[in-house]
Amino acid sequence: MSEDPQRAASQYRLDRLARDEAIARGEDPDDTDQATERARPSTEAERAAFVETAIQQAIRRGEFDDLPGAGKPLEGLTGQHDPDWWIRRKIEREQLSGLGPPALTLRVENTQLEARLDGMHRESEVREAVEDFNRRVIEARRQLLGGPPVVTPTRDADDEIRAWRERRDARQRQASEERRRHEHEREHAQRASRTPWWRRRG
Repeated sequence: MSEDPQRAASQYRLDRLARDEAIARGEDPDDTDQATERARPSTEAERAAFVETAIQQAIRRGEFDDLPGAGKPLEGLTGQHDPDWWIRRKIEREQLSGLGPPALTLRVENTQLEARLDGMHRESEVREAVEDFNRRVIEARRQLLGGPPVVTPTRDADDEIRAWRERRDARQRQASEERRRHEHEREHAQRASRTPWWRRRG
């Protein structure tokens, strides 16, 4: 009966690790090979203990220090089970569009819909975009091709137009306030430049 290839690969890595450690300590690696052969675990419990020991030794050597994301909270822990989290995250991270099952592409599009609507200039464009989005969500729900279920909600066009108008008005108010502030600063600078220097000092 042939040996399990995964176990053989793991054992090869452990033997090589033991040889490297022996060389680092100034010992003869052949003696280490013989000791490793004698200490080779045979039962499942011994193999688990052997692997745990190797992991603890690697931790003590600092091989797991400074890994990417060390000390940071795990992303995407919302408390809701999402079996397709990795596909969704890849689509969002690499900003892929039109790829993946409709359940995922529509979910990504749903999160970006307000930003897309904010780039439009007329209410008719906003209504048309929302109606097109709703149509594609309903079509995806009707398809029986397998894959993850479509949980993306449809949007009410009137509500989206109202929210789009409020966001647009808020942006316009902010822009006008910034213009007034810049004009006030410019006028103040012009008045200061026209004032004689002896009055400015006083």
